[in-house]
Amino acid sequence: MRTWKELAPGSLVAVMFAVAVIAEFGAVTASAQDQVCRQPEAVCAARDAVFAISAFDPVGSAVRIGETQLVTSRHTVADRKSVELFLTDGSTITAQVVPSDYKGDVILLSAPNLPPGPVLEPAAAEAGMQLFTVGADVSFQRIRAYDPGGVTLLPAEGKPLARLHHSAHSQPGNSGGALVDEQGRLVGIVAAGGEGRHEAVPSRALTELAARSGPGYSDASAEIGAAVRVCTLQLENLRGRRGPLNDQETKALTTACRRSGNRQLYDLAGKAFGIRRLTEESLALFQESFEQDPHSLNGRIGLAITYHMAARYEEELPHLRFLFQHAPEDLQVLRLAIQAGVWGEDLELAQAALEKLKEVNPRAAPAAERFMTAPSPRPQPR
Repeated sequence: MRTWKELAPGSLVAVMFAVAVIAEFGAVTASAQDQVCRQPEAVCAARDAVFAISAFDPVGSAVRIGETQLVTSRHTVADRKSVELFLTDGSTITAQVVPSDYKGDVILLSAPNLPPGPVLEPAAAEAGMQLFTVGADVSFQRIRAYDPGGVTLLPAEGKPLARLHHSAHSQPGNSGGALVDEQGRLVGIVAAGGEGRHEAVPSRALTELAARSGPGYSDASAEIGAAVRVCTLQLENLRGRRGPLNDQETKALTTACRRSGNRQLYDLAGKAFGIRRLTEESLALFQESFEQDPHSLNGRIGLAITYHMAARYEEELPHLRFLFQHAPEDLQVLRLAIQAGVWGEDLELAQAALEKLKEVNPRAAPAAERFMTAPSPRPQPR
């Protein structure tokens, strides 16, 4: 048996912070789980259906959806065939990964030795609904129900892998955890996010996931899992590294991330290419991300930044208009909208972004206003 403190560091994208603190972990105890929960009673009760796990990512979360069946994020598992699942008394059991060729960022776990406990009921998210993340907290060493947020955008229609976008607080270790409503019903599986822009795989995906899971999918599952692992490791190797990529490195990263089917990895690889001025490679991945889920604010921001760095403002503007509508207080969006609006000749967008900037960050407004009054020459496209 291992405690959380004894988990070995490993690959991590969505839970990078966990690597830094994992050596300080102690065992998760029943008393820790019983600490005060400030959320609605049904949300607090949902903690009993969520477990910490260790697999490809040192710390992740999993949600009980059947007597011995759980669901977690595919990227926390990668190509592992089993995971360690932590019970509230500090003991661990082994859960087997159920093979699947489903391309969404979820996968099933089978845990025959899982003690009896509650199962979360799936439900569809609705506009205006209050949502809560329930997952493994790497700082408090327990399953935690976090402060609520709301629905930012519902899954895009006609896009089977589109995610639920929300503002409910989530953090490292929560990937694979539960996104629940006030009744404690499971509306999504926590996938990714940051800076208040979070994503979950909607619970409706569980039906297709179950239909595309089982021993017959072992080869396809191994291929997808290996692509997740290789893409993640290559991205981690680039972290902190400066300088260009050679053609072989560029091709290897593109191939692995595309084969993963994981939109979050598309975005991360697109960003890695973008900061190295590999504009076309960056745009290709961000466009695939956009096609999979046009509601992703994080993906749209990455795409807008890549266009901005390439001085292709006319192509950037449609994405900035969408972002200004759905993330009007995001300072990065406002800065991009002011600059691209001026240089791309959408002064209406630039002026609206300036007025919003005056509200959310008055100190930055004078410099932005000076830019609009006397803009510097438009950079040449790259």
